Amino acid sequence: MIDIFLKAKHWQLFIVMLGIPVLFQFYTMYNMFSGFEMESNPNPENVMDMFQVFPIIMILFTGVFFGWFWSIAIGLQKEIPQEVKMKVKKFKAFFFIPLVYIIFLMIYIGALFSEIGINDSNSGWIVALILPLHLFSMFCIFYSMYFVAKTIKTAELQRKVGFGDFAGEFFLLWFYFIGIWIIQPKVNKLYGKEKTTANNI
Repeated sequence: MIDIFLKAKHWQLFIVMLGIPVLFQFYTMYNMFSGFEMESNPNPENVMDMFQVFPIIMILFTGVFFGWFWSIAIGLQKEIPQEVKMKVKKFKAFFFIPLVYIIFLMIYIGALFSEIGINDSNSGWIVALILPLHLFSMFCIFYSMYFVAKTIKTAELQRKVGFGDFAGEFFLLWFYFIGIWIIQPKVNKLYGKEKTTANNI
């Protein structure tokens, strides 16, 4: 699975990560408002169905987005010089926290718009947990971006690096819809170098 992300082209990741969700949003908006164009109210059941499908799309997007991060951070460790110590265990801990949080949040949202529903007696404490978990998950995502950017630059320069060295990669990962066109070719090059080295051994 890691190899799939490392050798994927930038346009392929862009389509999966942004193209499909954007098309879904356009499709959702079309279904919601097409009824008004025909001077009739949209079918409430169709609108509810769209909200039920949305969490599934978001979970798939999250899986691809975090899979990309994981593949770079873990897959390129072979290219890190032995004298440079990367805090891989810390990255793994912070990596899975927002992943689990987002999945459970999407399941919760899906349940709100489904026939299952949410027990009103439980909704209060669930909502109370969302804000601190959301903030902590944001911190974990930023740390993951920090680690991934550092991994790329360390593998590229073959030395210990500071934030100034990989700040560009960090912000490109943050604004991934632009950065993916620059970051992924670097990843492809480093992955190709790794495969060449492995074949020569």
